[in-house]
Amino acid sequence: MDNQFLLSLIVGISVGGAAGYLGSLMLSRRMALVAGPLGHLTLPGIALGLMYGFDVSLGAFPFVIFGIVLIWLFEMRTKLPMEALTAVVFASGVAITFLFLPIEQAEATLVGDISKVRFGEAIISVVLALLLFLVVKKIYSKIVLINISEELALSEGINIKKYNLIYLGSIALIVALGVKMVGGLLTAALVAIPASAARNLSGNLAQYAFGAMVIGIISSFLGIFFFKLTGFPAGPLIILASTLIFLISLISITFRK
Repeated sequence: MDNQFLLSLIVGISVGGAAGYLGSLMLSRRMALVAGPLGHLTLPGIALGLMYGFDVSLGAFPFVIFGIVLIWLFEMRTKLPMEALTAVVFASGVAITFLFLPIEQAEATLVGDISKVRFGEAIISVVLALLLFLVVKKIYSKIVLINISEELALSEGINIKKYNLIYLGSIALIVALGVKMVGGLLTAALVAIPASAARNLSGNLAQYAFGAMVIGIISSFLGIFFFKLTGFPAGPLIILASTLIFLISLISITFRK
């Protein structure tokens, strides 16, 4: 097993597992598709990373953080749904990108290229994915309570604004990490499909969260493994692997009935 493939596999499993775990929280809040527009906001940073030779996640993160802060501020000011505010701000990222992105680099920007991850980038990605998992685990129950009833959360002494900001920051981080794997177009699927499959297969909240993480790990492993065998881009293969697991989960529901 060559070192480059092993690095890609380690990064993919780490980020895929964290994305699935966070996705279970996002799906419960009907926010799984928010990662898609936020993925588009990363495109200028990805383009800069490709043009100047630095980590695309490093380039993507400031842009998606800027978008997240705007959404958070707008939500406090307007009380509009978060998904609506996300749709308001994301298109500018796409427009800016294609003003200066060389067309020959568009594919890596849109669908990712984990096959070229370097050792230093791999270490940073794995550490950040682990930290993300720990943060989401810490806030998970509080965000679930906020989703159920903000009044009840306030009565329990939960600072809703603070936890919403941490939650949005976690989404920003997984989007920035995910673009390395699946590009700016497919980040919503990276968090949404494993969580959807896990919901079909789980019987309680703990099974749901753990199942989404496991499915994210398996999907990433299969996608990168089949990239090695076939040469097709790993990003789309990861999403197709998670889609296959989702279809199997639908069959499981049918048999249970």
